[in-house]
Amino acid sequence: MLHESFAGKSEFRTINRRPLESCFNPSPYLSIDVSPGGPLPDEAFVNVTVGGVFRPDGSHWVAMITPSNSSVSGCPLSGVNYVETGDLAKLPLLCHYPVKAQLVKSDPNYLGCRKAACQKRDGSGACKVRTCGATLTFHVVNFRTDVEFVFFSGGFQTPCVLKRSGVLRFANPAKPLHGHLSSTDSTATSMKLTWVSGDGRPQQVQYAGGSRSAASVATTFTHKDMCSVPVLPSPAKDFGWHDPGYIHSAVMTGLQPSQSYDYRYGSDSVGWSDTVKFRTPPAAGSDEVSFVIYGDMGKAPLDPSVEHYIQPGSISVTRAVAKEMQTGKVDSIFHIGDISYATGFLVEWDFFLHLIRPIASQVPYMTAIGNHERDYAGSHSVYVTPDSGGECGVAYESYFPMPAAGKDKPWYSIEQGSVHFLVMSTEHPWSEKSEQYNWMEKDLSSVDRSRTPWVIFIGHRPMYSSNLGIPTSVDPNFVDSVEPLLLKNKVDLVFFGHVHNYERTCAVYQGDCRGMPRKDVNGIDTYDNSNYTAPVHAVVGAAGFKLDGFSIIRQSWSVSRISEFGYARVHATKTDVLVQFVSSSTMEIRDQFRIVKGGR
Repeated sequence: MLHESFAGKSEFRTINRRPLESCFNPSPYLSIDVSPGGPLPDEAFVNVTVGGVFRPDGSHWVAMITPSNSSVSGCPLSGVNYVETGDLAKLPLLCHYPVKAQLVKSDPNYLGCRKAACQKRDGSGACKVRTCGATLTFHVVNFRTDVEFVFFSGGFQTPCVLKRSGVLRFANPAKPLHGHLSSTDSTATSMKLTWVSGDGRPQQVQYAGGSRSAASVATTFTHKDMCSVPVLPSPAKDFGWHDPGYIHSAVMTGLQPSQSYDYRYGSDSVGWSDTVKFRTPPAAGSDEVSFVIYGDMGKAPLDPSVEHYIQPGSISVTRAVAKEMQTGKVDSIFHIGDISYATGFLVEWDFFLHLIRPIASQVPYMTAIGNHERDYAGSHSVYVTPDSGGECGVAYESYFPMPAAGKDKPWYSIEQGSVHFLVMSTEHPWSEKSEQYNWMEKDLSSVDRSRTPWVIFIGHRPMYSSNLGIPTSVDPNFVDSVEPLLLKNKVDLVFFGHVHNYERTCAVYQGDCRGMPRKDVNGIDTYDNSNYTAPVHAVVGAAGFKLDGFSIIRQSWSVSRISEFGYARVHATKTDVLVQFVSSSTMEIRDQFRIVKGGR
């Protein structure tokens, strides 16, 4: 039961289409060869060699197209699809989004014709017809649909097809891939595993040395589930649509907290994943917990390609977190909004899931929804922006099923060790008397501080930021509605993303510093919550997207400001929380602070 690929054609795309002009370089010797030539494995770096070119030109480029029947006609207005999601880069204006593209001149031998071939010789053996070539490398992951590489002239803005490679297919488009974990409750005795496959028939996860198994439930979504507007189809609805296959989830039960197990997932009919080792988090009420937290990561290509919305810091952050995990001191990861930045270009979810698999397959990968997952016209978001590209939270909730209140209610709380985590949605209504507000009020008021003495509040859009973004990064209505809940319920620590840097506050309420940290014997800023004054806020949105700066004028509540790619490392005991912001490029601690109770 494989999904069929979809490369539909909207009325807008038909109007937008530009007839292809005859290409300037109609060499009869043109060729495009791909190695390996297929069937493609689940991951590969393929070499694409173009040859037979009479006159190398800086406007020549190669695109990776999927599915292979996607339109490669030029559509001048396709740039609107990029711009509406905030991506202003110069990208290919085809009628359907090409997964990747590279200018042929990125091979330094191309323009000077240093890779020449003789196509015809005279009677003396001298070359009469010489042509030029180049080789490009593309990173490919198994996104199930077939692939074709297309050689263009005319640059990204006025493309003209020179040569096509022919269709390449994946060896196993039904292969179960991209397994990632999430916690289901606070007991740490069960874990949910979610993965992607081209086959919707039941599969299973086998775990604990193969002695136990759990059947999967498969879901999917179609382009009809995406949001759009009548005049201009959203990227998710049309230009950027890619079939997601099937998303499988299964729950492993009968586990023990803070214990290591192994698992594999799949079936005999579609194949099995490799065996993966994972560790359950500590149960609520236990003495300590360690976690990593960041926002706004996305992904970046592992080759020289240009593609929609590249987040330059994402690779260094995932590699640094992977090193953190090798210490055995990471119980969970929290990714707090702006997850993949696919924003309607749906094949990019596969590349993102591939990027995080080494870390998300070993510990719970807990998420919060952000504007680039949710917001679009018709989504009923608080903020009417096109930031999700028409995904409207559908793809996010499919790929990352959290222990949430219900469908399209992506708020939840969970306890690990000494911490009660509340994860909210800044994109869904949060005003007083809204459903989410009532839930937050009830959840915060019911925390058992004898079991979890620390309360950490998590969302995407911040309450405090020194970044002077346009539009503003801080919504005063959000602050006015929700901040009193934090103070009333003595929330200790707040993490937000959205702004692409790191910033830490004093213990702050309504812009007023109610408590400043003092240096401990090791020189670490320490907030004493034995006599609670207000929450400490930290923005940790520096995990991938292009970094933001800060206002020249420093607000009184801003204690530490760093514009570097990185993440926060947190360790909490019953009496002490240590937070360290780590640079992903050097793994050096760039800022650290403690919150203590009991006069320590």
